[in-house]
Amino acid sequence: MSKDMITSPSAESLAEAVRAAQGKGLPPVHKWNPEFCGDLDMRIAADGTWFYQGTPINRFALARLFSTILRREGDSYFLVTPVEKVGITVDDAPFVAVDVEAEGSGAAQELIFETNMGERVVAGPDNPIRVERDEETGEPRPYVMVRDGLEALIDRKSFYRLAGIGTEHDGWFGLWSGGAFFGIIPQADLSEG
Repeated sequence: MSKDMITSPSAESLAEAVRAAQGKGLPPVHKWNPEFCGDLDMRIAADGTWFYQGTPINRFALARLFSTILRREGDSYFLVTPVEKVGITVDDAPFVAVDVEAEGSGAAQELIFETNMGERVVAGPDNPIRVERDEETGEPRPYVMVRDGLEALIDRKSFYRLAGIGTEHDGWFGLWSGGAFFGIIPQADLSEG
């Protein structure tokens, strides 16, 4: 969230604007360029829980609705409607990949992720998988691109499943999906562990 003032738009006014503008599929937030209205007291926790004014948003449909108007610009996140643009806080990634299915094998394999908001995405060149490693512990933090710069943190159970189907390619242990290979760890580092 930026250092600007907390603004007057409410979660309810944003939800109403989105419902009015929504058709089939995701709203065209990339085409909407309203003036920045300030920051809203809304946060997405690292576990994917949405909070409004410090209280969890327990209605999945409302959190899902907000997720459809989320836009990333640099390191900042905004909820965007045709008439409002408000900043929100995202602790890590805005989504969590809570499940993964593998179809096919080798270079023809497709990894299909499902997010905590019900979106499904096939990893590939446009939706890459990347893994960050904690410098002190070496613990991996895997992500998959969902859309337009918005990533999902891959949950632990899904990452373990991915590790179980990983393969070696060009000196890396990693995963094939959508015709692309995504290195998780150099093969040499894996052998040391």
